[in-house]
Amino acid sequence: MNAITSWVPATAALLILSACGGGGGDSSTPAPAPAPAPAPAPSASDRIEPYDPGAVAAASTTAKDAAAPAASTTAGQGIAPAPAVRRVALGALAQGVVNKTAAAAKASAPGEPRQIGVARSVADTATVAATQALLRWSPTDRGTQVAALAFDSAGAYGVRLGVLVRSLPQGAVLRFYGADASAAVQISAQELAAVAARNAQGGADADTARTYWSPDFGGTTATVEVEIPATAPAAAVQIALPRLSHFTIAPDAVEGAFTTKVGESGSCNIDATCRPEFNSEGRSVARMIFVRDDGKAYLCTGTLLNDARSSTTPYFLSANHCLSSQSVASTLTTDWFYRSSACNGSNVNPGATRLTGGATLLYAAATTDTAFMRLNNPAPAGVVYAGSYFGGVAVQSPVLGVHHPAGDLQKISEGTVQRYSTCADETCQTSTSDNGTFLTTTWQQGTTEGGSSGSALFLGIGSRRYVVGQLLGGSASCQNRGGADQYGRFDQPYRSTLRQWLNPGSQ
Repeated sequence: MNAITSWVPATAALLILSACGGGGGDSSTPAPAPAPAPAPAPSASDRIEPYDPGAVAAASTTAKDAAAPAASTTAGQGIAPAPAVRRVALGALAQGVVNKTAAAAKASAPGEPRQIGVARSVADTATVAATQALLRWSPTDRGTQVAALAFDSAGAYGVRLGVLVRSLPQGAVLRFYGADASAAVQISAQELAAVAARNAQGGADADTARTYWSPDFGGTTATVEVEIPATAPAAAVQIALPRLSHFTIAPDAVEGAFTTKVGESGSCNIDATCRPEFNSEGRSVARMIFVRDDGKAYLCTGTLLNDARSSTTPYFLSANHCLSSQSVASTLTTDWFYRSSACNGSNVNPGATRLTGGATLLYAAATTDTAFMRLNNPAPAGVVYAGSYFGGVAVQSPVLGVHHPAGDLQKISEGTVQRYSTCADETCQTSTSDNGTFLTTTWQQGTTEGGSSGSALFLGIGSRRYVVGQLLGGSASCQNRGGADQYGRFDQPYRSTLRQWLNPGSQ
């Protein structure tokens, strides 16, 4: 299948949760676990092994998956001369809005990812006619014409532009950049049409389907540049920018290619760089930034999954409560190797890499809080495709979490599966391995917070670790060390649906 195969309403997403991804400060203690039931011994047929392409001999000529999508965005260079750039200035947000957003981010309300940005209306470019009136076209030395609009949203720590594309002439390109025009991200009219078609197929209304959200580049400014053939009429460019997403969460470091967030998570979190034995799992995990249809921006965590053929198709697992529609999946950017450069250091690893281009949502279900997608661009060099296990998980099994709490540098948590649970209507009840939909976990080291949502739970089998769930949330925090977190079971959606992608032909 190429489309979403399961739609369970997002309102069914459940929680015990004082905060998505933990961090709620609830002082309640988890219910006593039932007597552990023996689980069947792990079998090699119940797992997909992790895959590290960097460990494969360079001479290998293994064919890649022919079904893997081509890159939907490419790097470029801004080319608009100064006279062709019109500027649109938005004043500072009211302090009350900033304070409210910051409070919401810290609270991370149950069933919600960590919010980092708000929508701002842009009157000057709200319609196609208004936008056309602002565009100043200039010829280029490569036989095209170009115009650009630079948006400054005072006080922002990142800006994403929501470009409503009514129509573009053949051969048109949109190009986005921040302060550094040499770091532009560009997308063609043909690729924009493909994004709109995917969004519409996923159920988005016409305007939502045709809205393309640019990446953010840090800082207060984002520029959109339109390049069209010299013979194309300017009137054929029918775009509008009715709103942008203004990041309100302040970084602790200088502005740059990322919305840099260092040292914002709780002090009990464990720096992933300090635990090199978990380096393989860390290279599978990325910080997620995405924009919902209302223009608000959010953080979560996701994990790259291997398939049985080790095809390097970039399958990606996160939580349904983070991302449950194709239009939101299309806005996804992922930050890889976003970790400290030294143990307990405050500097970002210089190898951190951002991947743009969004994702194609393949499956979304609230029953196990699962979102499964395929990234539209290839994963960056250096990643590991995580293995997965779809057999029984024994109660009291030691487990590992790898995540980005509060969007911070990568952290780890070590804990134990306490019981199976079934979660609905904002409560979770102790259940059994036969009908439980979540794994309830407590932590001996580390914790989770808002921003950790969607991160994988790894189970050790022998010398390797395998994904067995993704984080909904819970009551665990640095202030509530006895709190529990809920991870949606991976084996259930795998057996019902996901194996058609991860292990085609399996029974």
